[in-house]
This record gives sequence, structure tokens and C-alpha cells, in this order.
Amino acid sequence: MTTTPSTMDRADTEAHRAGFVRDLFSVATRALRSIPRGPAEVIPALIIPVFFFAVNIGALEPLAEASGVEDFRAFQLPVAIIFAVTGVSRASGLVTDISSGYFDRLLLTPMRRSALLLGLMVADLVLVMALCVPVLILGFAVGVDFTTGIAGAIVFIAIAGLWGIAFTGFPYAIALRTGTPGAVNSSFLFFFPFAFLTTAFLPQEALSGWLSVVADYNPITYLLSTLRSLLSDGWIWADIWPGLVAIVGVGTVSFTLAFSALRGRVSRA
Repeated sequence: MTTTPSTMDRADTEAHRAGFVRDLFSVATRALRSIPRGPAEVIPALIIPVFFFAVNIGALEPLAEASGVEDFRAFQLPVAIIFAVTGVSRASGLVTDISSGYFDRLLLTPMRRSALLLGLMVADLVLVMALCVPVLILGFAVGVDFTTGIAGAIVFIAIAGLWGIAFTGFPYAIALRTGTPGAVNSSFLFFFPFAFLTTAFLPQEALSGWLSVVADYNPITYLLSTLRSLLSDGWIWADIWPGLVAIVGVGTVSFTLAFSALRGRVSRA
């Protein structure tokens, strides 16, 4: 007599899709665990901002204060933070996964495609917020203090982290489009020139000519203004919301490019 497995028995042997949150957690956890194995990808993110912070204070502090900047060290700390969090991502690890074929194997699983990218971004958020801490400690060591207190420092780190994530769409888009590490490393060029075409060294009212015009349209100008307000001016919403709008604007562009590249990569797999 032939027996037929029941519907329940067949269901028990089939693979079940995990929830989106679990997929996200799995990708983010793997990305975070890989960070200690590649310290060379993180160390420059601290060396560069610390170097510029020290050099700018030593070389420009007397000139800036003579130009009307009351506390140049507090004025420069947001610049150092922005350099610390911008361009830091697991895009290079994504390139490794693509070249090794691991990414294609993930596409054979029931894992949600969006979680493959969003999970990496969650890991990036944790990393860039962690990178803010030693830079802030350096700022405290040279006398910088928060007018807004501990709450302001937490919001400061959160906003810096959101900016870091807003920018990560660019390296991920390049990684998914090209699959080459050299192209990913060049993504920092999207930020580096614009960092100096802003209020990095002098306040907006001290700029003139074409530099003043470029700074007016540079989203980094408004981000720096927001962070400086939390440091020196207090909870002034008129200074805070433009930086948040700048983050949303840059993030919309970069995420659109990144998820478009993800769809293209998935369709070719």
C-alpha cells in the first residue's frame, strides 16, 4: 500500500522565509563582525579628521578669531566629525562578496533583496556613530563643550551618523555597478572637494565671490551650521532643520542610485 505524505509533512520540509528584520539583522551582524578583521578600512577615518583638526587649530585659530569666530575649536569640531563619518561604509566588503561569488549565492536564498543593502547600511550607522566618540573626546580635551549638554551631544552624534548613512549610497551604487575596489575607493572624491567649498574655515558672512555662492548651494554648509548650533548656540530650530533637510536631500539621491544599482545587479544574476 502506497502512502502519500500529508500536506503538513510537506510544509515541514520546505524552507521558510525569515522575517525582514531577521534578514536585516543577519546581514548587519556579519558586516559588523568583519570590521575587526579589516582595521585598515577604519583607521584612516580617524587619522584624517584628527590630523585636519590639529593642523587647522594650530595654523588658523588666530586668523579665524581675528575674523570674528569666537571659538574656533568648537567651530572646527563639526568639520572633523564630518570627515570622520563621510565615505565610511562596507562597500569594499560588498565588492569582495561580489567578486568571490558570495553575493550571487545570497541571491539564491529566500533573503529579501533590500535587506542585503539595508543591513550593510545599519552596520555603517553603528560604525560611524562609534567613530564620532573619539573625535568628540579630542574636542573635549582641547576645551570644546556643548551648550546643549549631554542631550545635545547625543543628537549631535545621531545627526552625524545620519549624514554618514546618507552619503553611503554613493559607494554602494558604485560597488554594485562596477564590482571593482578601485572605483569604490574613488567615491570619496564626491565629498572631498565640496568639503572645502563651504564654511569649513570661516563663517558664511566672511565668504565672498564665487566661494560664497557655492557655499550657499552646498548641503555641507547647512549640516555644519546644524552641528555648530548644537555645540555653541543651543536648541535653535531655525539652525537645525536646514541640516536635516540637507541630509534627506543627499540621502534621497544616493539611496535612489544605490537601490537602482541593486536592482540592476539582481536582474543580471
